[in-house]
Amino acid sequence: MYINTHSHIYDEAFDGDRESVFRRAYESGVEMILLPNTDENTIKPMMEFYENHPDNCRVMMGLHPEGVKEDYKRHLSVIEKEMEKKCWVAIGEIGLDLYWDKTFEKQQVEVLTEQLRWARQLHLPVSLHTREAFDLMFKILEKEQDGTLNGVFHCFNGTKEQADIAMSLGFYLGLGGVITYKNCDVKNFLCEIPLDKIVLETDDPYLPPVPYRGKRNEPSYMVEVAKKIAETKNIDIKEVATATTNNAKLLFNL
Repeated sequence: MYINTHSHIYDEAFDGDRESVFRRAYESGVEMILLPNTDENTIKPMMEFYENHPDNCRVMMGLHPEGVKEDYKRHLSVIEKEMEKKCWVAIGEIGLDLYWDKTFEKQQVEVLTEQLRWARQLHLPVSLHTREAFDLMFKILEKEQDGTLNGVFHCFNGTKEQADIAMSLGFYLGLGGVITYKNCDVKNFLCEIPLDKIVLETDDPYLPPVPYRGKRNEPSYMVEVAKKIAETKNIDIKEVATATTNNAKLLFNL
């Protein structure tokens, strides 16, 4: 059994074959899929998929950093209203993204900080998107960490030092297709990441693992990530499945 801790299977990229994609995931051993929200426009399709598959899906609620623009306060108020529901297993996908544009860096920090405080108040983990912003993210987390804040660095692709800091702050590392890429540094120190600090994900429809690179990613491809971890650590893939599933259950209270 596997738990995919980050999938956008509700995305329009799957509009033509979503149920077939879901069946392939289940048949490959992915028995639970966690769906992160991104902005107010993704709430409806995400919830529709969740309501059609309540035994095999769980949902998160949050405002993605790329959704932080001029009208960010309105978007955030919509997300805050949604938080009144009791179905969420985490606050996500939230974070910082300074890769393309730093215009709204101050606002991204404000939105992230507010959502981290919701997480503490509601005793929920967070799913963190961090791109070109690790130092700033660590600074914010160190300030907000009161001993109760936890979560996952989704799609982690940082350095060994950054991995160590993330884990020391009480966070798991979400590993996906990127670790199968030749230019990914994480695979160079993967053996040094404790198995009890790893959860698996795909972030589909993005970042498909080898041998599917160049194609649309999907939840079933997560098994290739497990294979890479098992191969690198020289352990049985069943050990990877068991450990990462237990980690996901513990983190998200499944």
